[in-house]
This record gives sequence, structure tokens and C-alpha cells, in this order.
Amino acid sequence: MSEQEAQFVEWLRSVAPYIHAHRGKTFVVAIAGELIAAGALNGLVQDVALIAAMGVRIVLVHGFRPQVEAQLKEKGVTSRYSHGMRITDEVALDAAQEAAGQLRFEIEATFSQGLPNTPMAGATLRVVSGNFITARPVGLIDGVDFQNTGLVRKVDASTIQRALEYGAVVLVSPFGYSPTGEAFNLSMEDVASSVAIALKAHKLVLITEVPGVVNDEGQLLPELTITAAEAMLASLPDPLQPTDTAFYLRHAVRACRAGVGRAHIIPFAIDGGLLLELFSHDGIGTMIVDEHLEHLREASVDDVGGILQLIEPLEAEGVLVRRNRTELERDITNYTVLEHDGVIFGCAALYPYPEDGTGEMAALTVSLDAQGHGDGERILKRIEQRARAMRLQSIFVLTTRTMHWFLKRGFVPVEPDWLPLARRQRYDDQRRSRVLVKRLT
Repeated sequence: MSEQEAQFVEWLRSVAPYIHAHRGKTFVVAIAGELIAAGALNGLVQDVALIAAMGVRIVLVHGFRPQVEAQLKEKGVTSRYSHGMRITDEVALDAAQEAAGQLRFEIEATFSQGLPNTPMAGATLRVVSGNFITARPVGLIDGVDFQNTGLVRKVDASTIQRALEYGAVVLVSPFGYSPTGEAFNLSMEDVASSVAIALKAHKLVLITEVPGVVNDEGQLLPELTITAAEAMLASLPDPLQPTDTAFYLRHAVRACRAGVGRAHIIPFAIDGGLLLELFSHDGIGTMIVDEHLEHLREASVDDVGGILQLIEPLEAEGVLVRRNRTELERDITNYTVLEHDGVIFGCAALYPYPEDGTGEMAALTVSLDAQGHGDGERILKRIEQRARAMRLQSIFVLTTRTMHWFLKRGFVPVEPDWLPLARRQRYDDQRRSRVLVKRLT
């Protein structure tokens, strides 16, 4: 196998758990109008088509702020904002309706062209749009009359669900109508978060002109719990413009508080950003979650497939001893796993020998795309905790290639004769594994 082929296999194995985890889930993807104005629509449509081909149900919500601004500029009208929302008079309402119609046509046309000269060439992806949103007026806030600016009152979730079950991408514009037929200009973020809540979506993804959420030093925060995000919002001034990061964050928190699994704020400036966020361990933007995504826990039989997928590459290289599914199912209670957003990316097993006061740590593995963050050490500490709970005085490992990693963490080499009799009888003389022991004090 060539190096290029090996890299391809390694890459495909690394994304496979995410493909499996996302299949059949509903994602609401909101795209800022700035993305379309920047000419990035074709690339996004390719990525959406690819994700849909993997079995993900997609609702696409588009924004149109720069397009409305352009319409108003042509009319010689200056936009007015308050509380992060546009004040929509009759002229602005006409501009919003015209911009929404043009963008809807452009997006549908891009999906309908068969995606020539792309990885999804020849793919047929139906787009369904309609009047899914019932709206109500914002009214007066602090003495400001928002006129034809509205908020989502109700989402026709059942109709959207039927379209998704049909296999279509559902396109929703930030426009709504009252039961009496009045039209209201809505914000993309309000529509997207409301749709995600109504559908009980697995993810809300806001693709914006901001890089994500940054701290006071300007560093990107890859993950925020809802509690941390709410604390950050409380410390920030109210957003004056809809492009303020706080405006996106407010709607992301709202969606998560209402039961949406995850909310992401990512930049459109990075080509393929949607794929990087959904199919890599660290992503590229900020994810808002109900709790920390990385969860260290004891394994269950439902984890067998994920563990096999994780350890098989190392078994093929001879780093780990091969284990079949039957063996793994039999021994699953011995395993500890580290998962991230439902995907297992680290594991280890503890096989106790209580009569000898020791236990073997086996199959310590961290996914290649997640290494370098101290996860192996976290798993080791958890195994040590389990061993102490069993009143074991030591743990040992057999290794052929990672001896130095263990030596740095308090293990010392011993001869194979040190092993408990039951384990010594199964020692493979051909592998010539080094035996390392760590005393638990």
C-alpha cells in the first residue's frame, strides 16, 4: 500500500464514526446572506449535498441582510437597527421580499444544476420550500416601533418532517405571515433556532461572517456549555447589529435550552467549514452544548462497534493484539471509553487478577485525529481509579512500541516471569512484548 493510499484509509476510518453517528439525524443549517454575497454558495451546496447523501436530513435557512442593504441603497434609503433587529418600514419590507425571492431562486437553481465538475456530479437533490412560518409583529420595544419586523409564532413542523422523510432538502426563508395575511421580515437566527426547536433537531449550525465565539484575548472557544455561554452573554452589552457575535450566541443558547442537541457557530470564510465542523474531532468554530461533550465512562455492549472501529487500525499494524467481536462483547464491562459528541475516540480495558493483587491494562487507544490533548493520560487515570476500587496494588501493560510513554507515567519494566500465572501462560514469545508495571499507592 502506498503512503497516499494509507492516508486515505486512515482518513476514511477517522470520519466513519461521524458518518454513522449523523445518519438519520436532522440538522438545521443557517447560512448568512454574506456567504451568498461572497460567492461561496456553490461550495456550500456541494457540502450540503454530500452530507445529505450520507443520510442526514437537512433544513436550510438563508439570511439576506446584505442583499436587503443593496436593495435599499439603490432606493436611496438608509437601514435602521435597534436591539439587533432591522426596523422594517414599507420600503424595507419591499426590499426584503424582493431579496428573499431572488435568493430562493438562486439557491434552488444551484441545487438543481446537477453539481457538474464536483464530487457530487450527477446527484439529484430535491429542494422543497413553502410558507412554513407563521409570524407575529415585534411591536414596540423601549419606544421603538419595529413596524413590519416580526418574530416566529409557529413552525409547520409536520409538513417539514414529511418533506425530509421524502428525502428533500427543505429551504426556509426568513419571512413569515400572520393568520390575517400580513407579511413580516424575520431574522435568519430566529427562524433557524425556532425551526430547530420545533423539529427537535440534533444540530443547529449557524454559518456566519464571524469565526465563532472568542474570549477577551481574541482566542476562539471551541466549546461552551450553556451555563458558560449564558454567563458570557450576561457580561456582554446587548447586540446593536444582527452581525454581532452575541446575537448568534443568544439564539444558539435558546435552541440548546429548548432541547436541540448541539448548536454550532462557524465561519463561512473557510472552504469546507461545514464538513470540518461536523466530521472532525475539534471542528473549526464554537459548539454550544448542554454539558461538556467529552465523557469518560464505563463501556456498554452498545459501544462494541465503536471500540472495534477504533482499535482495528492498530491491530492491523500489530500494535494491539487482535480481538474479535465475540471477545469484546464478553469482556465489555472491563472497558472504559472516552466519547465526544456520541463518537468513541478513546478506550482501554482493565483485566483484574485479584488473587495476585494486580490487573492488566489492555487496548489503550486514542484516535489519531484526537491525539496530543492528554486523553490517553485521562483514560490511564480512570483505569487506575478502577483498579484502586478493586483493591489492586498495581497495574501492568504489555507493549511492543509505546514503552517510553508508559515509562514517563510511572511504569517500570519487569521480566515476563513477573506476570500472574494465568497471564504468563498466555504470553506470546513471538511478540516479545515488554512488561511494565505501575504501583498504586
